[in-house]
Amino acid sequence: MRHVIENECIRCEIDTHGAELKSLVRKSDGSEVMWSADPAYWNRTSPVLFPFVGGVRDKKYRHEGRVYEMGQHGFARDMEFTLDSKEVQEIWHSLTDTPESLEKYPYAFRLRIGYKLENASVTVTWAVDNLSDSKMWFAIGAHPGFAVPRLEGHAFMIYDGSGDPVERIINRVFGRGGCVTDVTEEIATPGGRLEISESLFDNDALVLENGQAGKVELVDSSGTKAVSVTFDAPLVGLWSPPHKNAPFVCIEPWYGRCDSETFDGELADRDHEQGLEPGESFRAEYVISV
Repeated sequence: MRHVIENECIRCEIDTHGAELKSLVRKSDGSEVMWSADPAYWNRTSPVLFPFVGGVRDKKYRHEGRVYEMGQHGFARDMEFTLDSKEVQEIWHSLTDTPESLEKYPYAFRLRIGYKLENASVTVTWAVDNLSDSKMWFAIGAHPGFAVPRLEGHAFMIYDGSGDPVERIINRVFGRGGCVTDVTEEIATPGGRLEISESLFDNDALVLENGQAGKVELVDSSGTKAVSVTFDAPLVGLWSPPHKNAPFVCIEPWYGRCDSETFDGELADRDHEQGLEPGESFRAEYVISV
């Protein structure tokens, strides 16, 4: 079921399935900012990635002597959330563990997702509570897709946490099976600008680790900003489906990452994994501005 929040600048629709942002309309010109979830390219719009970001090697992970199966990006995006509260400009949904989720992920948890509007921006907040009696390891991330008429003629403007343009980025190169390699590449981004083309995503997403960016804008050839995503996450992914020339791009703040092709450790050993002691809470947010 979808719910609407709005103000004088923007209108949002959020689905209880996955607590997913499905629509963001700029009222000044009536334009839809979000990707339409056309299955010919990608059948999602802005899924939450929890309790994993990306894939695990061979679709299996190890924890305390047991092997669990896990698909890409975890399971929260495919579950029905509960509507906790709704006001004109703010809405909250929640998800808790189930017998089925415990078979895949051995923790009792509560995940709350909130959307709050202010002027032409929506703040997306994640709150994770560890309801288990042991330390909980998890990752969480965003995957919002933004519609463009075509990839060519657009660019990412990449800024660091202080708002200064990033002159070069270090990309963790993707490999096989939804995992990254141990190879990195340096890409020049003069003035913070990274031109978008179909070939940019030939090797799948670009993965910027270790706090390289704090804001990414999507701009057209004239330099007009279509949308920006501001965050304090340690990683961000930039993605459009490889070899499809799809009419959308994703800007994805992450607290976690897929496995490396060579990773052979336990859940707690995964790169960028988050840890919560029993009873502790994690809270983070990112902002989409149009």
